[in-house]
Amino acid sequence: MASAAAPRSLTRDYIEAIAWAVVITLLLRTFVIQAFRIPSESMCDTLLVGDFLFVSKVDYGAKVPWTHVRLPGLHAPRRGEVIVFQWPEDPTKDFIKRCVATGGQTVEIRHKELYVDGQRQIEPYAKHTIKDEDPAGYTQRDNYKPPTVPPGQLFMMGDNRDNSNDSRFWGTVPMDLVKGRALFIYFSTAGTAWWNGPLHIRFDRLFKVIH
Repeated sequence: MASAAAPRSLTRDYIEAIAWAVVITLLLRTFVIQAFRIPSESMCDTLLVGDFLFVSKVDYGAKVPWTHVRLPGLHAPRRGEVIVFQWPEDPTKDFIKRCVATGGQTVEIRHKELYVDGQRQIEPYAKHTIKDEDPAGYTQRDNYKPPTVPPGQLFMMGDNRDNSNDSRFWGTVPMDLVKGRALFIYFSTAGTAWWNGPLHIRFDRLFKVIH
């Protein structure tokens, strides 16, 4: 008569369940979707400090860790999309900006207005907080001579145009540094400590799709 199988340890079951949960979470974070928090005002008023958002890695294809290989995506980055990427000057830092031009397009800024391939862009999301204009040759903020974006790279700008460290100052972003497209805000808080006022949830921003 065959002996009955030894009962599984409850502790072992818990450990296996936790291990599988960790593996699945890491796979989702690496190849499907990742959470980010907005730390600066460079994308105001589209994104506010304290917004928590999800970023899709499926749209452009996730990058395989520790390689330069990118999985097939749904489409290439498009002008107008809000994208998370590694900062070219320090890839350990993640930035979020709006793509205003892609490879082969020409970018120019005239008197704070953006032109792509010679056409003035209608940008309802762009915000200007400084009335004075920096003259051409002083800084690249308000007047920028036309460069052509290299193939496979993106020209990125913050929506808060007068308060954004972006491609006007440090150049274009290679696709190799792109992480994904911003999808929607899943949580948002205002105030982080007693000296900034009480912490409260911005319910009007929850589940807001990012355009």
